[in-house]
Amino acid sequence: MKYQAAIFDMDGTLIDSLEDLTDSVNEAMTHYGFPLHTLEECRYFVGNGARKLIERSIPKDKSSDSDFVSEVLEYYNGCYKNRLTTKTHPYDGILEMLKGLQEKNIPLGVCTNKQQFAADEIISAMFPANMFAAVIGDQKGLPRKPDPAKVLKIAAQFNVKPRHVAYFGDTSVDMETAHNAGFLSIGVTWGFRPESELIESGAEILINHPSELWQHVDF
Repeated sequence: MKYQAAIFDMDGTLIDSLEDLTDSVNEAMTHYGFPLHTLEECRYFVGNGARKLIERSIPKDKSSDSDFVSEVLEYYNGCYKNRLTTKTHPYDGILEMLKGLQEKNIPLGVCTNKQQFAADEIISAMFPANMFAAVIGDQKGLPRKPDPAKVLKIAAQFNVKPRHVAYFGDTSVDMETAHNAGFLSIGVTWGFRPESELIESGAEILINHPSELWQHVDF
């Protein structure tokens, strides 16, 4: 089958943002006098949106206090706004792969559980203008992945049927999103989670470097 559109997760798929995310979490933890976290811990905290990241980062006895979580989240957002692109960068080979898809006139989209302000600023800073026809982050009224609503909205914008869309991601959340939407699920092994997680969550194709895409998928 020839695929007619490509939609990408962001953190761990297009960009390596783990250090900036971890540094921002730890700035917030320091402010509240909580224990700090390692990169490896934060690797498993991210993926379900900033609020869930904070719930996982603060002590367990605080995580059920919704008002307190909101307070810490607001502080964290301020920290993260100041370092969105400090250490974050596209993964090796990503730009070349995206340009290859563009040359085939494949519409490109981004669907992330990341805050919309962060997604917009990072995409603007790190990728050519108009490379992505749609960028949907965490927005009111749209459920977070693995609910398929956001990715299906992008597919509809592209006027492409779900079975002709390839979705790329690095976590079980992404593979579940692809399955829920009826997309081809492509697991990327260079991201935040191990290959085993992608296999267990039903990745139909695994790629170890962006340049391998053309060996596995026909666009």
